[in-house]
Amino acid sequence: MTQNLEITEQPQIAEKTKLAVIDTDIHNFDVYDDPVFNQIISDYLAPEWRDYHEMIGMRGHYGVGYPRHQPNAARTDAWPPSGRPPGTDLDFMREQLLDAFDMDYGVLNPLVGAGGQVNLAYGAQLARAINDYQIAEWLELEPRLRASILVNYEDAELAAQEIHRLGDHEGFVQIILVVRTQEPLGRRKYWKMYEAALEYDLPIGIHFGGSAGHPLTGAGWPSYYIEDHTGMAQSFQAQVASLVCEGVFEHFPELRIVIIEGGFAWMPSLAWRLDQSWKRLKAETPYLTKAPSEYMHEHFWLSTQPMEEPRQHEHFVQLLEQMDNGSKLMFATDYPHWDFDSPDRALPATLPLETRRNIMAENARQFYKLV
Repeated sequence: MTQNLEITEQPQIAEKTKLAVIDTDIHNFDVYDDPVFNQIISDYLAPEWRDYHEMIGMRGHYGVGYPRHQPNAARTDAWPPSGRPPGTDLDFMREQLLDAFDMDYGVLNPLVGAGGQVNLAYGAQLARAINDYQIAEWLELEPRLRASILVNYEDAELAAQEIHRLGDHEGFVQIILVVRTQEPLGRRKYWKMYEAALEYDLPIGIHFGGSAGHPLTGAGWPSYYIEDHTGMAQSFQAQVASLVCEGVFEHFPELRIVIIEGGFAWMPSLAWRLDQSWKRLKAETPYLTKAPSEYMHEHFWLSTQPMEEPRQHEHFVQLLEQMDNGSKLMFATDYPHWDFDSPDRALPATLPLETRRNIMAENARQFYKLV
């Protein structure tokens, strides 16, 4: 039975009540050919692959880049005094994010494009180097941070090898890939990666981004960055439908998926549409033992950023009621990017205190098993 959320009549309660904060989307690296990337190549990439990098370099399926007027897609105040790129200076991140909002934990999601490399072996070694960089220069220096294992997801065998290498490391809490992959993620080519993730009880995080050489839309390439940026939800919907309809959750009933930076208001309507189609097309997917919406309810969690902001607050409450009262939502800032969501402003103060507490920290604490 759906439990109705009552809108609080006194929004000042939010100001008087200190909420714990766990940030599930922090970017500590996402730009190539800058001093930090060159240092990672020099210090962490295997020597034979360092030679390859110097001779050939990165070759991938690239789509839209960041707007030139917004370098690194970063907040203008996120450039550290050290001169390092936004997000890559731990001391400045502490000052501007972890300490500023007294965060309990933050989850690092490096966006490097390892899975987008046409040389799959090089992509796997690049992912390995970034992961070693995360351990040495982030996890070992800051106990509030956890990280995502970067993998070359387009080769599930290579991805599984990296998961087996780091799956027992207590600092890593999920596997990270981007939403625009070469094929829909329900395809069997990715299944060995899911199998390895489950061996360590690690969820799969699917993050905004990527290209894989395909247009973002079913109608071709958009003209403008704003179309690409706002249209990414289409790719997330396609991946959810693929994972459900290809039977991934029948084969891996314990697999957990996190939708990161893809929005969340589209989930209820997608569930309704899939259920309606499934009623008429069950014969096409006889291995599905329940309605698509049930798989979605059981296996998907979502980050709050970008935050859905309907003009009328009661519509946001209605949305949460369609999503188990927000029990699968986990707060994210997207630091240091320009569309950063501040912890003290992201959620409507009129939401019940318990709902805000769960979204801001407790859902993520339980999901990622953070003590």
